[in-house]
Amino acid sequence: MICRTLTALALLVLTVPATALAKQPEAPPSGVVSSADPRAAAAGQEILRKGGNATDAALAMMIALTVVEPHNSGIGGGGFMLHHGGKTGLLETIDGRETAPAAARPDRFMGTDGKPLPFMEAWPGGYSVGVPGVLRLAAMAHAKWGKLPWADLFVPAIRYAEDGFEVRQRLYTALKAVEPVWKDFPEIQKIYWKDGAPVPLGTIIRNPPLAALFRRIATEGPDAFYLGDNAKAISAAVANAPKNPVPLTEADLAGYKAKERPPVCGHYRAYTICGMGPPSSGAVTVLEVLGMIERFDLKSWGKNDPRSWHVIGEAMQLAYADREKYLGDPDFVSNPVAGMIDPVYLAKRSRLISLSKTLPSYEAGLPPGAQPRTAAISSEVAGTSHFIAIDHDGDITEMTSTIESFFGSQLVANGFSLNNELTDFTFAPEKDGAPVANRVEAGKRPLSSMSPVIVYDADNKPIFAVGAAGGKTIIMQVAKALIAHFDWGQSAQDSIAMGLLFFDKDGLVIEQGTNLEPFKAPLEKLGHKVSVAKMGLKANAAERLPNGRWVGAADPRSPGVSLQE
Repeated sequence: MICRTLTALALLVLTVPATALAKQPEAPPSGVVSSADPRAAAAGQEILRKGGNATDAALAMMIALTVVEPHNSGIGGGGFMLHHGGKTGLLETIDGRETAPAAARPDRFMGTDGKPLPFMEAWPGGYSVGVPGVLRLAAMAHAKWGKLPWADLFVPAIRYAEDGFEVRQRLYTALKAVEPVWKDFPEIQKIYWKDGAPVPLGTIIRNPPLAALFRRIATEGPDAFYLGDNAKAISAAVANAPKNPVPLTEADLAGYKAKERPPVCGHYRAYTICGMGPPSSGAVTVLEVLGMIERFDLKSWGKNDPRSWHVIGEAMQLAYADREKYLGDPDFVSNPVAGMIDPVYLAKRSRLISLSKTLPSYEAGLPPGAQPRTAAISSEVAGTSHFIAIDHDGDITEMTSTIESFFGSQLVANGFSLNNELTDFTFAPEKDGAPVANRVEAGKRPLSSMSPVIVYDADNKPIFAVGAAGGKTIIMQVAKALIAHFDWGQSAQDSIAMGLLFFDKDGLVIEQGTNLEPFKAPLEKLGHKVSVAKMGLKANAAERLPNGRWVGAADPRSPGVSLQE
């Protein structure tokens, strides 16, 4: 692996064998895709079978999700992409996160009373819309790594939009969830409502305006999205929004740029874990959690020992405290990434964790290189979609794509939903008289929990890829999957299916109906306040088997599937 990183950790020589692989001939690399929607996975499989590579397949899945998963992702939003070159060994990442328009000021989400707006007032309408980024990301990725013609990537999505797609349970659940909000949003009702209510399960929805836009983008490239008629349509939708109308100009759209960012890599036991750097907080926070638990013998304890989950819960809350205080868009604020994942710093943080009791509070530490800063909690709700493609050359492309909440801002343009990503900013721009790292500023990208990750063994071979959807839980879904796979020997499928431990302002939260429910009482004996609740989780993964063949995994909580080429 050749990796341009924000830290020298990835360059350390690993001396522990990554895994006890059986000595047998390696199978040739195999093509595989995994997505949270089977129709998007089928689009990726179609592209691989057409001769496309991993990047082509991933982009086809992203475009198709705009049609079949309009409540979670699509071209009206943003995302992050990781790409591993099978022949070059080079790991690269692209930031397609949305940006705040030029008119956005730090007080955008402050009320007239000087207090932050309630989320339900900030979310629907124009305030929350950021300049979409995924099509500029897609164009950059295709130019760097794509194989098939650009237009071929749109064929499955155009077919779904023109011929129609079935409303299945996930989409119907989302429609029912936003039904009370849509009384003020007639344009989106035209697509997904009938006779004054969400269309029923099994309805076939066609989206001719979106199909027409896809055809223009397929022919003309991403400028057909960011310039001209579509840019006018986006600008008008935001400026004339039924709620919270604000400017998002054609100049905002024309000026958007996707950015290559250096990956963030660190070590966990015998493995190198690599992911996105800021404005994603994913890799940094995952590595903090793993770094703090590494001194504990989770492998011997196993997944059924309360000590394992106590240690994970303590490390999680310490890591998130650092996340909230120090991370933001690197073009606007300093990010002490190297210090936050420094082994010496994490060892010091880990020593705060006791096996006999909980911490009285979870405060941010002082990592090397950190500037004085106040901590402030950002809002981030469940949504998003993750997908993975691997081809016969060993290329890996994985991406987390999002429009944030169900149907984003509830605004549409040419048949696609516009994001509400600006609500990922911290609403209050100052705390204790000092600016917060993740406050709104024109041109700034909000902090994200999206956490696409690729894991390498001691020989620098990629062996595992994982990502998830679900707001701030994304980080812990990924961390939990890595622990389950590498400490407890769970398959990729079983590692993402395992129950999740998370937290809220009151304490730990155990995912309802999972293997973790029996740990409520033991964790409470250690001093934790513990609740049990349902969680909107959705992960996708792939693992490299001992014979060299890749297999995919999809979260059983979702309708997602993995498909071999």
